[in-house]
Amino acid sequence: MTPLTQYGRMAEKHWREHCPKMVRDLERRGLLHQMLLEAEEKTKDDLADLRLQLMKQGKTAQQAHAQAWEMVRERYILLPPET
Repeated sequence: MTPLTQYGRMAEKHWREHCPKMVRDLERRGLLHQMLLEAEEKTKDDLADLRLQLMKQGKTAQQAHAQAWEMVRERYILLPPET
């Protein structure tokens, strides 16, 4: 099994705390690890793309990374809490 990176571990912690029904369903279907890996990959890809775009707009690498992280993190990792 492919180990999770920091993004996958962050997603798992957040999902277990804020989206327990989704986690239980994914675990029941044997898909949790796969979905965490997908969240990692999409986050990494979106971050890289946005970071490049922001650097082309004149941001420093650090500024671009910080801004891209703010924009991307809630797409795949910090999902809204279940109601």
